[in-house]
Amino acid sequence: MKTLIEMTKDERSLLLFLETCAVDYGGTVDTRHMNKSDMDKTKEWTSNGFLSFDRIKFDYITMHRSYWVELSDDAWRLAHEERKARYVRINNKRTWKKTKEA
Repeated sequence: MKTLIEMTKDERSLLLFLETCAVDYGGTVDTRHMNKSDMDKTKEWTSNGFLSFDRIKFDYITMHRSYWVELSDDAWRLAHEERKARYVRINNKRTWKKTKEA
């Protein structure tokens, strides 16, 4: 099982992209937003069971979304951890103040 520390920045970014596709687009993926390295990584992750990623049958392709993705429980867990970590990184850099402290 991977940890976020073991993942590169590019891998974490790809995971969040695929998680967004799973949540916001019903699992369909627009591969125009992916490069060769991303495609190679999805093949690796598919072969080790981290996620499932494959082409959609031609008759069902819509608007450049020609692949589908399903995340494993481990992938969902890491995606959640990375979303929270990304929030912390961004929030720590903010320059504005809250009008009311919680």
